[in-house]
Amino acid sequence: MSDHESLLAPVWKKGKAYRKGYTTGSCATAAAKVACLMLLRQQIIHQVEITTPAGISLTLNVESPSVTGEHQAVAAIRKDGGDDVDATHGMLIFARVHLRDDADIVIHGGEGIGVVTKPGVGLPVGVAAINKTPRHTIEQAVRDVIGPARGVDIEIFAPEGVERAKQTYNGRLGIEGGISIIGTTGIVTPMSEESWKRSLSIELEQKKAMGIDKVVLVPGNYGERFVTQQLTISPERVVTMSNFVGFMLQEAERLEFQHVVLAGHLGKLIKVAAGVFHTHSHIADARMETLITHLALMGMDQKRLQAIYDCNTTEEAMGIIEECGMIAVYDRIASVIVGRIEQMFRYAKKPLQCDVILFSMDNQLLGSNRHPYDIVREMK
Repeated sequence: MSDHESLLAPVWKKGKAYRKGYTTGSCATAAAKVACLMLLRQQIIHQVEITTPAGISLTLNVESPSVTGEHQAVAAIRKDGGDDVDATHGMLIFARVHLRDDADIVIHGGEGIGVVTKPGVGLPVGVAAINKTPRHTIEQAVRDVIGPARGVDIEIFAPEGVERAKQTYNGRLGIEGGISIIGTTGIVTPMSEESWKRSLSIELEQKKAMGIDKVVLVPGNYGERFVTQQLTISPERVVTMSNFVGFMLQEAERLEFQHVVLAGHLGKLIKVAAGVFHTHSHIADARMETLITHLALMGMDQKRLQAIYDCNTTEEAMGIIEECGMIAVYDRIASVIVGRIEQMFRYAKKPLQCDVILFSMDNQLLGSNRHPYDIVREMK
């Protein structure tokens, strides 16, 4: 199979084929190209072909095409994420083009396209959230149509963008008022974690650009609430890592953060104590086994170890641990997690300083590798 064919081929996961799709960047490129074609030809066009950054040719249906005189045309392409349905799947991405008096191509965002309000996302503050690769592909596709002597203003807009953006990470990244026009390959690969990881990494880059050199990594909203409400750490220092513990630690090391704290529920972070740096259950689940190992090393008797083994969750096991006065296991596990992280960066030029804080579902601080007061104080 050629590289081109492999890019078009479906993705197979657990015996099922998943169809690929195309990005908002491909939609914007196609809409801008066909709008320019309609403007120059003064006729409605219903299909358009583009070449994505990955080198794949796409033939896309055009929706809501219109030509207004000799100076303006509008067209839309419907986003299709394939079998990777996301917040932008099924929405229309429009392009409105106007001829200019010079030979420049100027791209800007309209209704439903977010605006960058914080540094660190690869675009200047104040501009539309149309990423560099889509900007390049739009300009290239349009230039091929209009030639070197003409210029156009291109407005990318998405009437559903404001509402759809509420389902994305844009707000956390400082992109306000709509969606982003993104895509490095132009193709959406279903079941892919790469775009998710990239959005989390951008948040780290943003903190660094803001001059923040100490961050708290949390698995999700629950961890963020615990850190900000119970530990009173500023939300500006908190970054979501989801299940990608190892990846986000590597990104923190790459960006040269001075101090990183992992704060999360015992049931999530205990996996790292077993050397599992991707904490989704489909990768590995050694929660109870790890907990039992450390309790056994601390001298817990066989009967109670069996009772903990029979628990469905670490939360359920906490009652038994408290009953027998072995809550020191939480500090021990936190220290083991730190040890795993230190081992991960043992060859780094500048080892990452890392601490760990564990909590329960009822917002109780369970344990940490060193005194939590010192950790929190250093984060403020």
